[in-house]
Amino acid sequence: MALIEWSPAYSVKVKKFDDQHKKLVDLINQLHDAMKSGQGNTVIGNVLQSLVTYTGTHFADEIKLMQSHAYPDLAKHQAEHDKFVKQVVEFQNKFKDGSAMLTMTVLSFLKDWLVKHIQGEDKKYGPFLNGKGIV
Repeated sequence: MALIEWSPAYSVKVKKFDDQHKKLVDLINQLHDAMKSGQGNTVIGNVLQSLVTYTGTHFADEIKLMQSHAYPDLAKHQAEHDKFVKQVVEFQNKFKDGSAMLTMTVLSFLKDWLVKHIQGEDKKYGPFLNGKGIV
């Protein structure tokens, strides 16, 4: 069973970002599946790198669109992204230097942050961008 099941409740009503959010959910589920099968620590490096890379792309796409449409909560949204990236890079560095292993704490952080961010901050930009003709 997946750690996170995509739900229409997570939709921000902007197809590009919904698709990117689904990819992030998939990456977290890959990590969870590997951990359940005892392979977590053999794949964590690759999955964390994918998360860092993909969140960077996704966050840049969101920010670029927000900037081009003068989204009023841009600075707050950017700060949320920066905090997340910092935490994931910290997890990645600890794994690389051998001081940390994949734990449910890491998975819970990733899941909770993503779900809360989508349902909180990201849901706010959906209607704003929809009002600008972005769907």
